[in-house]
Amino acid sequence: MDSQIAEPDAAARIASIPIEEIDVARPSLFQNDTIGLFFDRLRAEEPVHYCRESYVGPYWSITKFDDIMAVDTNHKVFSSEAKLGGIAIQDMHSVEGALELEMFIAMDPPKHDQQRKAVTPAVAPSNLQLLEPIIRKRAGEILDELPIGEDFDWVDKVAIELTTMTLATLFDFPWEERRKLTRWSDVATAAPETGIVESYEARREELIGCAMYFKTLWDERINEEPKNDLISMMAHSPATRDMPFLEFLGNLMLLIVGGNDTTRNSISGGVLALNQSPDEYAKLDADPSLISKMVPEIIRWQTPLTHMRRTALEDWEIGGKQIKKGDKVVMWYLSGNRDESAIERADQFIIDRKNPNQSVFFQTSSAESPGCRCGSAPADSRDRNAEFKMIKITFVASDGERREVEIEEGETAREAALYNDVPGIDGDCGGVCACATCHVHVDPEWIDKVGRLMHDGMEADLLQFAEGTTEYSRLACQIPMKPMLDGLVLHLPEQQY
Repeated sequence: MDSQIAEPDAAARIASIPIEEIDVARPSLFQNDTIGLFFDRLRAEEPVHYCRESYVGPYWSITKFDDIMAVDTNHKVFSSEAKLGGIAIQDMHSVEGALELEMFIAMDPPKHDQQRKAVTPAVAPSNLQLLEPIIRKRAGEILDELPIGEDFDWVDKVAIELTTMTLATLFDFPWEERRKLTRWSDVATAAPETGIVESYEARREELIGCAMYFKTLWDERINEEPKNDLISMMAHSPATRDMPFLEFLGNLMLLIVGGNDTTRNSISGGVLALNQSPDEYAKLDADPSLISKMVPEIIRWQTPLTHMRRTALEDWEIGGKQIKKGDKVVMWYLSGNRDESAIERADQFIIDRKNPNQSVFFQTSSAESPGCRCGSAPADSRDRNAEFKMIKITFVASDGERREVEIEEGETAREAALYNDVPGIDGDCGGVCACATCHVHVDPEWIDKVGRLMHDGMEADLLQFAEGTTEYSRLACQIPMKPMLDGLVLHLPEQQY
C-alpha cells in the first residue's frame, strides 16, 4: 500500500466522497492501490467509521493504532468466536457450501489458550533456532539457482518455494509433495471468481482431501514417540488430540495459511520495498547487520495480514462512537501501521528504526502466528554457534507455594511460566506488551538486576490496569532471561486485573 503512487487525481476524487459512503472492504481499492488514500482520510476525519452497506454487510472500521490495540486486547467485549462470525470481515460460515471449520484463532479463552499452547513450542525461538541452519541452507540454494540476466517470477521461485520448504520442515511433511501445502493454502482462502477453484463445492472437496492427507500423517505420528513437528505435537497434546474432524481441519488451515501467506507476502513485499527505496537498500548493502531490524520493518510496511475482525459482545464506546452488541468490528492493521500519531514517519520504509517492533502486527495477538515466527527466524541476530544456558526461575504464589522452572537464555519470564504451566500468568496478548495479564512482583533482592519499571513507557501504562502494583511490579513478558538472572525469584499477585 503506497498512497504516493496512486493516480494523480485519486486524492481529490476520494476527498469528495461523502464519508458515510466509504467502504474500505471493496477489493478494487486494494487492486488499484488507492486503499492507502482512503485510510489516510478515515484516520484524519473519522478513525472509527461505520459502513452501513457493503458486500459483507454493515461493519465498523477501526483505523488508528491505539484503537486497534484497545479492541484486539479486550477479549471480554470483542469476540473471535467462529459461531459469531470469526476473525475475517466476511462471516466464516456465510458462504453456501462452506465447511464449518473451527480453529483456535477463532476461539476465545480459555479454549484458545489451551490449543495455542499445544503448538507454540514448534514455533518457539528455541525450536526455530534448531531449524535455522537448514532453513538458511535451503534459502541459499534457492538464491544460488536463480537465473542471471533473464526475467523470472520472484514470488514463485523464491517467496513461495522458501516458505513452502519451511512449512514442510515444521510439519515434517513428505518433501517431494511439499507444493501441496501451497495449493491448500491458496484454496483455503479462494473464491470461484479468483480462478483458483471452480466452485465452492470444488473448494470443499479439496479441503477435505487435505484433511484426509493429514489424518494419515496424524495416525502415523500418534503411534510414534512424540517429536518436535507440529503434527506430532497436536497428536500428543491433551488439548488437541481429541479434536473433532472439522476443528482438526480448521487448525491445519490456520497453520498452513498463517505460515504461508504472511511469510511469502513479506518476502515479496520486502524486495519491492527495497527496490522502491534505493537509499534503504544502500544502507543494507553497507551494513548487513541491519537485517534484524529490517525484517520487522518489512512486516510493518507490507502488513501481510491486512485486517482482523471481532464481534461486540456488549455495547461499547470507542473513539466517541457507540458500538452495539452484535456489531462487526474490523481492525485494519494496514491502516494502523501508517498511523503517524503512533509511529514516527509511518509513511516511510526505514530499515534502521530505533524501535522496529512498533507495529500493529507486533503489538497485537497476531504476533503469535506461525508465519511471523518463521519469517523472523532467519534474521535472528544472535551468535549461531553460541551455546545457550538454561536459566532457573522460582515463581512464588500468593499462598507462598514455590515453583522452580527452567527456561532457555533469551526467552522471557512469561514464556517460562506458560511453557511450564505455572498458574497465575495469562499473557493474553501473546507476549508483545499489549496487556497487563503477566504482572509479577520481582523479589527485592533481584530488582536491581532485573531493572526497575520505567515510568514513561508502554509497560508502565499497562500496569495501571493491574491489581496490587508495587515498586517491584514488572510485566513478565518484558523480563528477558540472561545468565545474570539465574535463580531469579518472582512473586505472583493474587489476581492479574
